[in-house]
Amino acid sequence: MNTDSQIIAILANTVDIFFRALSFLIVVRILLSWLAPHSRGGIANFVHSATEPILAFFRKLPLRIGMIDFSPFVALIAIDFARGLLLKLLFGI
Repeated sequence: MNTDSQIIAILANTVDIFFRALSFLIVVRILLSWLAPHSRGGIANFVHSATEPILAFFRKLPLRIGMIDFSPFVALIAIDFARGLLLKLLFGI
């Protein structure tokens, strides 16, 4: 494996880990909103601050039906799409 291939592999792995971690944090935020909606503390604050920039964008879209906000689910789909697209671009598939 040459140096360029190694750099691309490391970059692709980093992109993959970043998007998977972001998806995980959104799932944690969904669970926190259902199980402990008024929780405040270190972990809850971290999850909120890490996911709010993304979720705020999707909340601008009309994704609420009654009391259910589907913006986190749409954000997860968009994150997975972006992850796949970036990995395909990096590997030139």
